[in-house]
Amino acid sequence: MKILLITFLSVSTLFFQSLKVKAQNIRSISARVTDSNHEPLMGNAQLYTVADPTFKKGISFLNGSFELSDINQKEVTLKLTSLLFADTLIQVKYNGTVAIDLGTIVIKQLNVQLNEVGVSAQLPLTRHLANGNLEVKVANTILANSSSLIEILSRAPNVIINDGQISVAGKGEATIYLNGRLITAERMSSIPTSQIEKIEIISNPSSKYDAEGKAVINIITKTNTGEGLLASASQQVTASEFAGINTNTMFDFNYNKEKLSVVGNYGLFQGKDRERLYTTRTRLSEADYLRSELTTNWNRKLRNLSNYGLGAQYSINKDKSLSLSYSGNLEKQGGSQDSKNNITTNEGTRFYTSEIKKNEHRLNHSFTFNYNQSIDTLGSVFFVGSQYSDFHADINDLIDEQSLIDATDAFRTLKNDVQHKIMISSTQADYTKVFNATEKLELGFKFSYVNTNSGTGFQIADNGGDFRPDDKLSSDFEYREKIPAAYLNYSGLIMGKINFGLGLRGEWTNYTLNTSVAGGQVIHDSYFNLFPNLMLSRVISERLKLSASYVSRITRPRYQALNPFVIYQDPFTTIEGNPNLIPEKVHSFELGAYYRKIDLRVGYNYVNDPLSAAALRGSTPNSYVLKGLNLEKSHAYFAALSVSTGIGLWTAINTLNLSYTKMIDDQFSFVSLPTRPRWYLYSSNTFKVKNLFKVQLLAWYLGDHSSGLYQNRSRSSVTIGIDKEFFKDALKLKLLANDIFNKTNNSGDYSVGQTDIFYDRSFNNNYFRLMATYSFGKLKNSTYKNKATGQAENSRAN
Repeated sequence: MKILLITFLSVSTLFFQSLKVKAQNIRSISARVTDSNHEPLMGNAQLYTVADPTFKKGISFLNGSFELSDINQKEVTLKLTSLLFADTLIQVKYNGTVAIDLGTIVIKQLNVQLNEVGVSAQLPLTRHLANGNLEVKVANTILANSSSLIEILSRAPNVIINDGQISVAGKGEATIYLNGRLITAERMSSIPTSQIEKIEIISNPSSKYDAEGKAVINIITKTNTGEGLLASASQQVTASEFAGINTNTMFDFNYNKEKLSVVGNYGLFQGKDRERLYTTRTRLSEADYLRSELTTNWNRKLRNLSNYGLGAQYSINKDKSLSLSYSGNLEKQGGSQDSKNNITTNEGTRFYTSEIKKNEHRLNHSFTFNYNQSIDTLGSVFFVGSQYSDFHADINDLIDEQSLIDATDAFRTLKNDVQHKIMISSTQADYTKVFNATEKLELGFKFSYVNTNSGTGFQIADNGGDFRPDDKLSSDFEYREKIPAAYLNYSGLIMGKINFGLGLRGEWTNYTLNTSVAGGQVIHDSYFNLFPNLMLSRVISERLKLSASYVSRITRPRYQALNPFVIYQDPFTTIEGNPNLIPEKVHSFELGAYYRKIDLRVGYNYVNDPLSAAALRGSTPNSYVLKGLNLEKSHAYFAALSVSTGIGLWTAINTLNLSYTKMIDDQFSFVSLPTRPRWYLYSSNTFKVKNLFKVQLLAWYLGDHSSGLYQNRSRSSVTIGIDKEFFKDALKLKLLANDIFNKTNNSGDYSVGQTDIFYDRSFNNNYFRLMATYSFGKLKNSTYKNKATGQAENSRAN
């Protein structure tokens, strides 16, 4: 790895040094615009130059501060415009400093009342940021027609959803952030889609982000301005032939009054959902022949899936604020899980069925307290926050089994009672010192503590007899973990031309695992990891930008993946955790180029002890256990091309990604397969039909793929949406047809030991949805911000 890193840095350095050295120019201009009372103003900042009449750059600002970068000019004219003040012109010349800070510009306001002006424009779906991140707009796009955050992500470019795992194409599993802080899956379900402005896909996270995960997806909510009340109510009705009908009711509000800001939301999801899994397991050995055909149907009855949140912020002054928030969700699920299993062996064919009457109740709570302080007008800030989260799950399943063996019918009844609790506490402090428009220092620390325990009690009654405890299927589990962490990140300029970011994060993990399985087992371990990262970028011209990066990350097993308790599926199929799992570590290298609206990236990921899963033979000849495991290593290469385009009332983003992954196993007797690369294509198109309505078309294709151990079949989706607005945009109606051709089922095969396994999982993705949203009230200014500090641990609680 040292050789790879040195080679990567050498190539990057030679790459940048080979570029023609240009004369010193202004790289960036920043300032703060206020009135005579030192209150921040809103408006636009535009740059012009006499030397190049085609040169023009601009940005809008809401809170007085702005920064214009990638200028590369000797002399420019800065024009400040707004409805609140007269146009202001400022000449700016290069004076030996490439990053010019104009300080505070005080402007006299116009004492006139202007009529409201409405401006309509067709905004692009994506934007490539200077730091290499991809920004995807959600508001007023087809993504906003989603009923949940997970649906939004499934339709976003370069984001792949596979069996609940969220990944970034070419990188791997991603962690999810909300306004810069990690969130749990439960918290994801409580975010109103109407409040999501955009998402930021960060393929190379800096050291200020937790080292967990291979990429970061940051959800950014809308910023409302003005005092008063702003609220919205949404109603969705979704119908599908596969699952039936469900409804989603959402309400959210913002209230601002002087120094106090309050936000809240409530959502209620009810109806039906469905999932189907068809699996075959085949052992071709004559002495040990087996052919199992298993079909499992999850018919979920969503009795009450509620999510709710309430937060308040008090501004001590313009630079200091305190905030407190609560979020929670309640889930009551019923329905059934039905399985049919035909097993053929040398002794003949036997038929087994099981019906699980589901009764699940989950109640989750999370509290956060934050203190924010602005240090100066350049953007230096200090933050400290603490979070406490509490997750409870109560499962009481009644299972009816029936078997037909040699014309003899037998049945038994099982009771599966599970009590599961997770407690997470976390405290974090961050300090950011901004020296100028290009130089910034970030440092901070975090301490988290996790305690999770569960008790599983199985009881069995044969042929209508009395219930008796089953010690083999019952277990107790407890897991405690402490992780103190600290990070340092510095960004600036080299030779006034090359932007760089250099960071280092250290995390010490200490855990104790105690389980009653296999007569009792206690595992205690501690380890320390350093995670360096380096990012380089060079702006050659307004049209061409180059970048290079190295990032190291870690993925720890989810708490439930460590818990060896049994999740029952049928008499011969169970899901069990693996207490011997260890974290996987990844080293990621990437080179990129952005020209006009074309973004090209190539990269390589090396993973030690990659986390995976497989169906392994159980303790009886016909039984199988689905469990997590660590492979030896994997190599992954990728190339990604993204093009944004648009003509008139049509805008589009098209993405092409080619990846090649080679997984290597050294202990589970996987059968090696020929490796095949995977194609990923994505296209999102928006057509505005005059001022009548908007049509949006989204399609993606994920091709066949083989990693050397697993083979995956192709998947695709085509979605069409129509939006219409009424009463000056107060009422919005949306009609959506999702996965029109019903091609999103996930299927594939692999061979482990002497067993060939094929699977085909179908989801409730082919549906029609009608959505109505009504907004009322008006705000002038909103300053509410809240950060959750314990979410790196919370994300592993699922």
